[in-house]
Amino acid sequence: ADLDRGLYRNRHLVENAFARLKHYRAVASRFDKLKRNYESVVAMACAFLWLPM
Repeated sequence: ADLDRGLYRNRHLVENAFARLKHYRAVASRFDKLKRNYESVVAMACAFLWLPM
């Protein structure tokens, strides 16, 4: 099979990012009813993952 390794590597990174985001309960279960509130929770979770602690 002809496989584009660069594309697969990027896909793997995205899948890992979503897996790490789902560790946050509010992101995994989507408690917020409004889209903007949920987007804010996702942005905050991304910031926590990005910052070294």
